[in-house]
Amino acid sequence: MEIERLGPKDVDRVVAASAFFDEPATGEWTTTFLTAPGHHLLFASLDGVDVGFVSGVETTHPDKGTEMFLYELGVDPSARGQGAGKALVTALGDLAIELGCYGMWVSTESDNEAALATYRSAGAGAGDPEPGVVLTWTFELA
Repeated sequence: MEIERLGPKDVDRVVAASAFFDEPATGEWTTTFLTAPGHHLLFASLDGVDVGFVSGVETTHPDKGTEMFLYELGVDPSARGQGAGKALVTALGDLAIELGCYGMWVSTESDNEAALATYRSAGAGAGDPEPGVVLTWTFELA
């Protein structure tokens, strides 16, 4: 398994891997993500074929310092159960340490056993998930 950190030169590669994402990746949004400071995208490949990704965003707060938010993890169904998710999460954690982040966090549904198992296998807290509520806003864009 190879893990690679992508950059602005990899826009076409990301767009070609749209099946890993919730919605199709666009060139414009991918360029924005890959050129924004503190935004990170790592791809996993097996035998030269891309099989998944993890995205992370550094967040800094005046009273906390900088931590890594694990934004999203996606692994092709054909590659699940082969360690790609764990490898991606571990690599993002290693990058966070390299960048001086004091920690890393992720949000997922409390009944998402596959995600919980992946995050725990990569070193996330072993106890029960913290209770929480996620609220969202959707804005109409002009």
